[in-house]
Amino acid sequence: MRPQSEAELAEAVKTADGPLVIVGGGTRTLGNNFDATRLETSGLSGVTLYEPAALTIVAQAGTPLAEIEATLASERQMLSFEPPDHTGVHGGAGPSTIGGVVAANASGSRRIQAGACRDLLLGVRLVDGRGDVIKNGGRVMKNVTGYDLVKLVCGSHGTLGVLSEVSLKVLPKPETRAVLLIEGLDDATAISTLSRALGSPFDVTGAAHLPVGLDGEPVTMIRLEGFEKSVAYRAEKLRGLLDCGRDINIETDRDRTRAGWAYVCNAGPFLARQGDIWRVSVKPGDAAGLVAKWRETGLDIDVFYDWGGGLIWVLASLGTNLRQVGFSGHATIVRGGRNLPAFHPEPPALAKISQGLRAQFDPGHILNPGRMG
Repeated sequence: MRPQSEAELAEAVKTADGPLVIVGGGTRTLGNNFDATRLETSGLSGVTLYEPAALTIVAQAGTPLAEIEATLASERQMLSFEPPDHTGVHGGAGPSTIGGVVAANASGSRRIQAGACRDLLLGVRLVDGRGDVIKNGGRVMKNVTGYDLVKLVCGSHGTLGVLSEVSLKVLPKPETRAVLLIEGLDDATAISTLSRALGSPFDVTGAAHLPVGLDGEPVTMIRLEGFEKSVAYRAEKLRGLLDCGRDINIETDRDRTRAGWAYVCNAGPFLARQGDIWRVSVKPGDAAGLVAKWRETGLDIDVFYDWGGGLIWVLASLGTNLRQVGFSGHATIVRGGRNLPAFHPEPPALAKISQGLRAQFDPGHILNPGRMG
């Protein structure tokens, strides 16, 4: 099914005689598989309101992410949470849609500075499991409408309702960027260096470490953005602050810095490679030790780090269970995983709350059933 309007979407859900799998562009297909009718949101497409002066954009859920970004670029604006494009992760599905971004709370490297998608989401319209249309939020950050359904829906992966429209806060694009590059650091030293950079007053907008860079050597990446003179000043000051025993180069070429960070955000090191892909969220200080523990137990893995070490991307051999080693954090399977649950098991009390919420919004359990369970 591919409804062309919100009314058609509501009717499709209301008259469904079995489970529905909600699909935008098919680039974020994590979660348990199940037999269900395919309900595509790509028919609900288009920017319905864009007010550059108010830093607000409203679009139907099936609007391609590329269209949103092109519209914003025409006014030198952007989605500041830097949504990743996982088309390559899933072997060419796509295009990624703005509804899928919101449903997955998909947030890239700039999350450490600008916040997640959830933090920039102003309002939503969605169809619940009964086929009723629900609206929550608005078009300004201080809108107060009771329960914060906006935050609840963002990251629910279509289990509470099918998004039909979203409203987002946007921000100006930075005039320029600089990336500090440090080669040869081991994981623990690199993460310690990233932590010092993030704790500095120099407004870091990206902090990543690749144990194997494009030239085969470890590379640590620290991004600064803003006005040209400010970026140049902060880059030199930060280079002087970081004492890691290695040369620190500063890259300012616009195309190379953009491509380098897209490589990190979009899981570039793992594209076109076989294996399961995981995203693991932990305290940055625990990241290097956790990776070492996985390897000590004989797990066959490759990794790289984003969010200053708070996010570990892992490429593992098929069927590997990273959760078999206990740790404090969350491990999500982005691709593969065989019969393992895609989402990290919730504590019993939280799981009970989640089940209760899904029962309220989708009493018939027809919307992506089992995806997050």
